[in-house]
Amino acid sequence: MTTDARDQRERLGTALRDQPPESFGQLTPARLAVLADALERQRESRAAGLNEAAEEALKLVPALARGPVRRILFR
Repeated sequence: MTTDARDQRERLGTALRDQPPESFGQLTPARLAVLADALERQRESRAAGLNEAAEEALKLVPALARGPVRRILFR
C-alpha cells in the first residue's frame, strides 16, 4: 500500500469514525478520496441543517429568554 493510499484510507477512517472495511483496500487512492469527500460534505450538510433547525426552534422562545436558553443549550 502506497503512502497516498494509506493517507486516504486514514482520512476515510476519520470520516467514518471507524476503520473502513478491509475490502476498501482494493480501491485506488482517488476513489478513497472521493468517498472521504462525500462523507465529509454530508456530515457538514447535516450539521448545518441541525444548526438551522435549532435557530428556528429558538424563535419559539420568548425574546428575553433566548440568550440564556441559547447559552444553556449551545455551550
